[in-house]
Amino acid sequence: MKVAAIQMVSTDVLGDNLRQARQLLEQAAQSGAELAVLPEYFCLIGQRDGDKLAIQEAFGKGPIQQFLADAARELGLWLVGGTLPLSATHADHVYNSSLVFDPAGTCVARYDKIHLFQFDNGLESYDESRVLERGVLPTRFALPSLDGHLWHIGLSVCYDLRFAELYRGYAKEGVDLILVPSAFTHTTGQAHWEVLLRARAIENLAFVAAAAQGGVHPNGRQTWGQSVLIDPWGKVLAEQALGPGVVCAELNAQTLHARRSQLPALQHRVL
Repeated sequence: MKVAAIQMVSTDVLGDNLRQARQLLEQAAQSGAELAVLPEYFCLIGQRDGDKLAIQEAFGKGPIQQFLADAARELGLWLVGGTLPLSATHADHVYNSSLVFDPAGTCVARYDKIHLFQFDNGLESYDESRVLERGVLPTRFALPSLDGHLWHIGLSVCYDLRFAELYRGYAKEGVDLILVPSAFTHTTGQAHWEVLLRARAIENLAFVAAAAQGGVHPNGRQTWGQSVLIDPWGKVLAEQALGPGVVCAELNAQTLHARRSQLPALQHRVL
């Protein structure tokens, strides 16, 4: 199955971001991708945390969700909509949600980001809990690919990457591919991005697809980029450093089965 990780440098203008995303998704479809993954905050990286509240949508309706459904249907893609703000239980908070659409344009899965990023090194300060409400449920979905394999896919977002127990739970459920749409900061990405992604692939003997924000945004934030596809042995299959682009690779189910047969570590878990 060919998978595309879409890298963007989103701005504070929703319409511009949707146009950029559509162009990149068209490139992914033209390259033969069956599954395309947009990055976290693909629709908006605002000037302030609260800007997410202004574009929030109720689950099941709204222009951003319609954009995703239309793109999936018109391009014939399985599409993971990075994240978008969905209305939460409190008016001053939203969920940071990843939605999955099938090629018919139907939303088949929703994952609300569980772990909320907090970082302060004296120069940069972030606290997603100011406007985000955390999710509570891991989510996976099944994708019947053209190669005849039924891919079991686990959803996660950005900061979740630091919490290995989420992915171990997916491994116990037989997940083949882990998705990590992200907007890692340059500081934390430079230090930890690739090593964490490769570790999640290796320890769970699963493919990993990480679609990232990658560049300098109008609010001054600098994201790390390095969108990447990794195989179950920790090998990087394709990546892009910075700037908008489409990172594609073929994921081979036979490789997955071979690695799990050669090293049956998932069967050897004790704790």
